Amino acid sequence: MSGEDLKNLLAKASPARSGDFLAGIAAASRQERVKAQRLLADTTLGAILESPLIDPEADDVSALILRQHDSEAFRPIAGWSVGEMREWLLSEAATPPAIAALKWALTPEMVAAVAKICRNQDLIAIARKRPVVTAFRTTVGLPGRLSVRIQPNHPTDDPRGVAASIVDGLAFGCGDAVIGINPATDSPSAMRRLLDLIEELRLRLGCPVQSCVLAHVTTAIDAMNRAAPVDLVFQSVAGSQKANASFGISIAMLKEAHEAARGLKRGTVGDNVMYFETGQGSALSADAHHGIDQQTMEARAYAVAREFDPLLVNTVVGFIGPEYLYDGKEIIRAGLEDHFCGKLLGVPMGVDVCYTNHAEADQDDMDNLLTLLAVAGVNFVMGVPGSDDVMLNYQSTSYHDAAYVRRALGLRPSPEFEAWLADAGIFDQNGFLKPSDGSLMLAARAHLLEAAE
Repeated sequence: MSGEDLKNLLAKASPARSGDFLAGIAAASRQERVKAQRLLADTTLGAILESPLIDPEADDVSALILRQHDSEAFRPIAGWSVGEMREWLLSEAATPPAIAALKWALTPEMVAAVAKICRNQDLIAIARKRPVVTAFRTTVGLPGRLSVRIQPNHPTDDPRGVAASIVDGLAFGCGDAVIGINPATDSPSAMRRLLDLIEELRLRLGCPVQSCVLAHVTTAIDAMNRAAPVDLVFQSVAGSQKANASFGISIAMLKEAHEAARGLKRGTVGDNVMYFETGQGSALSADAHHGIDQQTMEARAYAVAREFDPLLVNTVVGFIGPEYLYDGKEIIRAGLEDHFCGKLLGVPMGVDVCYTNHAEADQDDMDNLLTLLAVAGVNFVMGVPGSDDVMLNYQSTSYHDAAYVRRALGLRPSPEFEAWLADAGIFDQNGFLKPSDGSLMLAARAHLLEAAE
């Protein structure tokens, strides 16, 4: 099989989504899609390995995928078909350690292929078997735990508005993944002001959290050179060299940032220092998809991410818009696919359960996806005040949503953060928000706001 043949087969087998139709590579009918899925199910993993979708000599992501590949670990499964891989992953033989042992044997194209022949329940059941645990000041990804990123964005980076959003999130038990701010202005000075704000709040409260200002990686490198309190370095990444170039980055640049952040030694329980974001459709939007379907391109982005042992990776699943994921059904499917592929590749996956206001989706769709991902063992989700990001202008999940899903499924925050919540009187001994008539939450907010002054 040639790379072009495999590329076409993967695209035709992919569940329907608007981005692949936009690219002109989707199956023209359900019958054509099912036929492609059957052919893909009979394709061996070895054949996929031997059929690069992009020439490795012309694409550094393809070259990275081949460098990462563990041929010894792969040898026992090289003759398996994609269908046989799915059946094994669903079997009792596929224990968490057994799946983890294949981390470097599996390539993004292999896991993307398996995802295409899975039902949603398969994606959930398999991903749930594969915890990926990372740590900095908190430990993220342990079974039975769900972490939350506080996303306190503000249209003008007003420190009072940012601080109010942070303390509100902390009072709801959120923030153990990261306090991560998308800055309104990408500059070293703006990044430094926001980092200093979180650092002062963290130290005053004695709260075990990590901070991140989601500026460009070059801005973070500059900030680290100026002795700014950088915990995590952020960057959006994609599945081809051309797509990453559209972000103004290279693998070498990410390596420089990773080494610089590790050198600061700011972590207390671990040294995972990178935070990456991805999203289906990003390569297509940059005309850098090389004729590859968007789900497979997304999986290739995880090869870039896992090279740097990140603390957090999340797919901003519905953010790019209905041109790529048209409605709630497509967004839900894509979120489950991304989480599945990331976990099989050993990536600490979270999901920004979100949609734009011009998509055919609503908050009920997000409730469904949030619940399904929590069942699947997602590492973290977003906490946005009122679910409405007033700076980026899209809809995500709120602090209340995080409280709901933790309570409904018996999930708890990271252990270090949970201990702080108990000491602060916000959580009870069972790891949940204390029931009250509202006075407790008001008192907690007042205490946190006083500390933030």
